[in-house]
Amino acid sequence: MEIRQYTSKTHNITLWIAQIILFLLFISGAVTKLFFPAEKLAAMWPWTAVNGNLVILTGILDALAAFGLILPMMTGIAPKLTFFAALGAAGLMMGAIVFHIGRGEAEHIGINVFTLLVALFIAWNRKSVKSPSS
Repeated sequence: MEIRQYTSKTHNITLWIAQIILFLLFISGAVTKLFFPAEKLAAMWPWTAVNGNLVILTGILDALAAFGLILPMMTGIAPKLTFFAALGAAGLMMGAIVFHIGRGEAEHIGINVFTLLVALFIAWNRKSVKSPSS
């Protein structure tokens, strides 16, 4: 696997902005799904009344995606994990798109499509990175 050397500081900054945006989206989803009362969630998102365990699972997956997109690159500890976190985030969004289309909620998948595209952008560009100290 080749080690990608970024010649453009702007490219790296763009990637960090994308990672921070997805971190904020996923962490807000995780906090909402894991800490808001079920009644409040059902009023905001009718699908949450379908299965409480699904809400908890997606909340945990949102938190893992959020921290996986930021911490490995930020700490320099196993930065290649950012690639896998981005792939996981993309998979989560594909699942959300299928879920919402299946429920007849296709008009609400815009944020899922946006997040999917940004996650794929991050995965593509972080697919072969090395730690800053190497």
